[in-house]
Amino acid sequence: MALIDTVVAAFVTVAVFMNCLFVLALRLRDNSIADVGWGLGFILVALVTLALSGGIVPRQALVLALVMVWGVRLAIRIYRRNRGKGEDFRYREWREKWGEHWRRTAYLFVFVGQGLMMLLISTPILFVNAFGGPVLGWLDLVGVAVWIVGFLFEAVGDRQLDSFLSDPANKGKVMDKGLWRYTRHPNYFGEVTQWWGIFIIALSVQWGWAAVIGPITITGLILFYSGIPLLEKTMMAKPEYREYASRTSKFVPWVPKRKQDS
Repeated sequence: MALIDTVVAAFVTVAVFMNCLFVLALRLRDNSIADVGWGLGFILVALVTLALSGGIVPRQALVLALVMVWGVRLAIRIYRRNRGKGEDFRYREWREKWGEHWRRTAYLFVFVGQGLMMLLISTPILFVNAFGGPVLGWLDLVGVAVWIVGFLFEAVGDRQLDSFLSDPANKGKVMDKGLWRYTRHPNYFGEVTQWWGIFIIALSVQWGWAAVIGPITITGLILFYSGIPLLEKTMMAKPEYREYASRTSKFVPWVPKRKQDS
């Protein structure tokens, strides 16, 4: 399957999926449903473009498996976190800010915007499904190893945070144990690292280096736009969090500073 055909198939898939999510969000009056659909959208892109590739080789199966494990875990985790709590506070604030035009703005900003990001981040998947590449080699092994590191950071970090938040004794406290001792955002670091791992796998296929668009996009998104900046804008209002931030790496895991040095 030619790369252009793969890109078109991915575009149509994302467009249909995000429009369906938007309709569901209107019915539920909850734009944060987009977060639940985030990981599932990548799985759908991987499945559709692979089905249209005319066959399947081990590298394509490997990437599909990695994307499915990441996407399903993330969707289930976000669904359980949000279940019964209504719209996420960030989306609720946006809805209030957008006023009477919230439907149009939400469609363009949340659903079309996320759809475009999904297409860009999916670039390594599209290259692998378009070209397949040679037999599995050392780059695939390195990519899987990097992906595993990222998956562990994201999954373990989420589990540690959920456990911390579920304990009433921790109300008002800042999570600074486990992986959260070494980075303020182990889950975000893990998500970004997984996409760099998939990109490394894509390096084995024709023009695979161009798939760097994917990990660069998710890294920029998390570091400078909708990930860490939005979350810390609220968290930094708390003195306890500012103290934690002064001694803990923002993103890449690192040995924390001593409290007295902060």
